[in-house]
Amino acid sequence: MSYDADVIIIGAGGGGSVVAKELGELGINVLVLEAGPWYGNKKWLKPNSESGGISSSSFKDLDKGLLDKQFTDYEADMNDLISGKLRWGPADRRRSPWFRNRAQIGPPWQSSGVGGTTQVYWANSPRALPRAVDNVWPIPYQELIPYYQKVEATLPVHPAPMTAKEELFFYGCEMAGYPLIKTPNLTIPGYRPQPAAILRPDPRINDPNFPFGEKPVGCTLRGHCVNGCHIGPSVEKVAKRSTLVSYIPLALKTGIVKIMPNSFATRIITENHPKEGIRVAGVQFRNTWSGEFGELKAKAVVMAAGAIETPRLWLNSALPPNPWVGKGLTNHWFDVVSGIFDEQVLMNILGIPEVLPFVGQTAAARFDYPGLGTIENFGMSPGLYASMLYALSQDGYSFLNPPDPREPWDLYGKEVGERLKFLMSQYRKTLSSIIFVDDEVNFQNGITLDPVLKDEHGPIPLIRYSPSKKDKEKRDQLARIAADFLRKAGAKEIIRADWPTGVFLHLHSTMRLGYVTDTNCEAYQVKRLFIADNSVLYNSIGGPNPTLTTQALATRTVEKMVKRYFS
Repeated sequence: MSYDADVIIIGAGGGGSVVAKELGELGINVLVLEAGPWYGNKKWLKPNSESGGISSSSFKDLDKGLLDKQFTDYEADMNDLISGKLRWGPADRRRSPWFRNRAQIGPPWQSSGVGGTTQVYWANSPRALPRAVDNVWPIPYQELIPYYQKVEATLPVHPAPMTAKEELFFYGCEMAGYPLIKTPNLTIPGYRPQPAAILRPDPRINDPNFPFGEKPVGCTLRGHCVNGCHIGPSVEKVAKRSTLVSYIPLALKTGIVKIMPNSFATRIITENHPKEGIRVAGVQFRNTWSGEFGELKAKAVVMAAGAIETPRLWLNSALPPNPWVGKGLTNHWFDVVSGIFDEQVLMNILGIPEVLPFVGQTAAARFDYPGLGTIENFGMSPGLYASMLYALSQDGYSFLNPPDPREPWDLYGKEVGERLKFLMSQYRKTLSSIIFVDDEVNFQNGITLDPVLKDEHGPIPLIRYSPSKKDKEKRDQLARIAADFLRKAGAKEIIRADWPTGVFLHLHSTMRLGYVTDTNCEAYQVKRLFIADNSVLYNSIGGPNPTLTTQALATRTVEKMVKRYFS
């Protein structure tokens, strides 16, 4: 048989790009299919209005000047869920985004394109909490550590630098009696600098003798992290280490990795082998510009399309039935708790009269509580910030929801009118915390195919997520802890948003390790078919951001795959 590649990878996001780089460096020929556009590549000068090239396999095609033009600082231009450059949809912005049906209020915030959702992620890269893995996963936490270390060195991952909002967050944690944690393998509640996949600020940045015209290396603490970072002297040295600028350049440097953007995988092709049984043979895909379908053959396939599209692709391919395909969705069921501070309080603590939430990295400090979840400080540009604090709630308007006097918040729910104007006027003096719940795996939650609705790629995914009673208890407890931090730091007013269940920022566990795949992340029922995205995570990893764990697991999967099929 003639093969188009040794391995085809579906998705060039957080996991697929890692697999491409690792396989390429081992001399294995790789073809990556990515549904969305490729920004910062010479073969796509106008990626949102012209079809451009078919594929790229050369590091020399990367162009920083293009990336600078294409990644702007405008919130709507980059992040509008309908027409933004970093939406979940085709490269052609004149067309509608790809639709997902949801049983809940709120959108999945995901991005298509080379780099996937890491284009907009906050680059928070903590490890899983050992308690969530040991004696729970079918592999021990200790086995993940060398793969964590490799990814942390490759990106690289460093403790995030502090700005005013981090200093105030740490002050509140300290006043509440929690310790500073100095290990990446956290076993007790405590706070620490965020492990961030963002290059450290150039120490010369404030040097008056810094060479004129030279671009500094590293973060400039300017904010705008969610808009697709382009700060740096070259594509591979952009400060925020999305896979677009980290693993993808390294993959291209191997010379044997080819990436095809605008190529939506629609079916996994299988064959019956006399020794292996049902095994993968290739992938059918659709060019999102021309609408043409094609088929590609490979010795192995890696599904890395994400926790929604990977199970959808399995189901649309009519692969062998498995009751856990698409089931067990965990989401970290988010919430936001914020505090407003008086100028004098801030002067006493910080020496300045404002928190300045827009300065610095998006979330450079964190608090983890094994068994409950995570609290992170965060700050963003005004539109996104205000929407997260005051426009997202499952309980309606605050004036219709008087807060329980037994609870520590003063406002609860969405804000409108004069009250909203006042709160937004306090933007520069507001400190906010986002909560990630260590939510339970529930078989009823997950991805199925809509029985009626289809798009050009087949039946669309239907998303269902309902938290358990225990998840609600954890979330309320984390919200009280966050409010306690803010009150002890001196906040005069505390607002809890109470986000709806359908705001999906972290999605995991829909193709679970040990249920859909073996411990090598190879599908039980289809040989040579591997999974390398958040869907394969066994659970919500204790609450921490999932990307680093997915990347560590993907690194391990390559090692296992090569040993089994390419040694």
